[in-house]
Amino acid sequence: MNKIIECVPNFSEGRDMGIINKILDEIKSVDGVKLIDVDPGKATNRTVVTFVGEPEVVCEAAFQAVKMASELIDMSKHHGEHPRFGATDVLPLIPIKGITMEETVVFAHKLGKRIGDELRIPIYFYEFAATEEKRRNLANCRAGEYEGLPHKLEDPAWKPDFGSTKMTAQVVKSGATAVSARNFLIAYNVNLNTTSTRWANSIAFDIREKGRIKREGNPLTGKIIKDIVGNPVYEPGILKGVKGIGWYIEEYGIAQLSFNITDTTSVSLHQLFELACERAAARGIRVTGSELVGVVPLKVMLDAGKYFLRKQHRSVGISDEEILKIAIKSIGLDELTPFDPKKKIIEYLLEDESKKNLVDLSIKQFTLETASESAAPGGGSVAACMGAMGAALGTMVANLSAHKKGWDDRWEEFSIWAEKGKSYHDELLLLIDEDTRAFNKIMDAFALPQKNEEEKSHRKAAIQTATKHAMEIPFRVMQVSYDSMEVMMEMAQTGNPNSVSDAGVGALAARSAVLGAGLNVRINAVSLNDKEFVSQMIQKVTNLEQKTIELESQILEIVNRKIVGV
Repeated sequence: MNKIIECVPNFSEGRDMGIINKILDEIKSVDGVKLIDVDPGKATNRTVVTFVGEPEVVCEAAFQAVKMASELIDMSKHHGEHPRFGATDVLPLIPIKGITMEETVVFAHKLGKRIGDELRIPIYFYEFAATEEKRRNLANCRAGEYEGLPHKLEDPAWKPDFGSTKMTAQVVKSGATAVSARNFLIAYNVNLNTTSTRWANSIAFDIREKGRIKREGNPLTGKIIKDIVGNPVYEPGILKGVKGIGWYIEEYGIAQLSFNITDTTSVSLHQLFELACERAAARGIRVTGSELVGVVPLKVMLDAGKYFLRKQHRSVGISDEEILKIAIKSIGLDELTPFDPKKKIIEYLLEDESKKNLVDLSIKQFTLETASESAAPGGGSVAACMGAMGAALGTMVANLSAHKKGWDDRWEEFSIWAEKGKSYHDELLLLIDEDTRAFNKIMDAFALPQKNEEEKSHRKAAIQTATKHAMEIPFRVMQVSYDSMEVMMEMAQTGNPNSVSDAGVGALAARSAVLGAGLNVRINAVSLNDKEFVSQMIQKVTNLEQKTIELESQILEIVNRKIVGV
């Protein structure tokens, strides 16, 4: 598995697209890097860029971007709403796939050292890359912002981890950069129907983990309470793992709550949105929508959509596309600008657009591809497709039952069954292509060279490994298709009686998927030398076939009885 990391540098320029594009050109010039989001902000005078790839190429692109930014951006002339202290203000690396946080920290340290040594930009490591506890928090590293940098560099306690320790002419221009390895962060702004920065800040202080400064008496005008060393004491906010401030966005003519969710495991997007609505309403202010800066994981959006569906007593066992529509509309992500899931959800952005998947074809295209003289897709992929259609029918009956008039008190019961059906359906869709890939691996193994004994031995072993895999995939199709029949059985027994025939057709499709995939297991078993594995697999296939036929018979008996009863 390839190691994939994400880099989300924030550059202190959001108005001059000429400068921004030159920085982006440096990133795009590095082979293997995929630029997935660019979000310039005029009011903040800041651009958030997101790109991904293998660690080495991402770090190279990051270095070149930092270098270009330091040449083009003059921090002594910079003004904007967002806290900042450098041309490249922050430079976080985030583990995405096949890499640990510990490994990501190593890359962050190497990158920071290179920037400090070669470009002489002061570097402060934060979050998981921090070299001491007080530097873990970005706010501490950036305290005083650019204007306070000369004092910070003179303070031994805040000596940069790498780079210049003096306010040289070059540092006056470039400022400092905070480099980190961190978990996925969601940058999220909530729109308000007010122009008051004061009220926006007040709402943000209610919510963010840091909270607000404690005061004696009146919480707005009372005397500030300080600790024994003279620092203000803070009263914690409601949500841990959330940072936030309020600001006025001139280009939109509204005030916003600007949040960073730093712990997505404990704070959800919809939870933050609902709390913002509640705290705004307490001040006579209404939330009108929101916006995501950068990209977001699919699960975060699906969780939000499911939350609002459940509030409506609606089934959540529907397609991801429909769930995403609910999420987008419920939190108003398209109020200010269009929200395109294909451009804002990281899993969609990482999809290989050049890769041809069977599941992306139309039904007509899939059948024509199957009918062609190519050996794949074949019976295994078609079996998986039949299984997916069967599971889809069971899911449909569950969804219809969840929204049936007069059955309002049973919506959650059927929603749970719809979710089960969707999980089977989704896995079977993946297995359509997986079966064809398994067949192609066998063909690839047969194509290996066999000029000498070593090559012949390697080829023979590769063929056997690929053949075993080509048995395991259709057996998984069998198992998932059989498991999906529990949905059809339940829907035949308790679901919407007007759709009982659909449950029956779903059972027929699932049974055909099981028996069809079983044939694929059997034909591949013929050429496998591991006879013990073959014997065990064929026995499991036989048992599953028998169980499937028995379950199909039970479901059809119920279906036919109810049809006659109707």
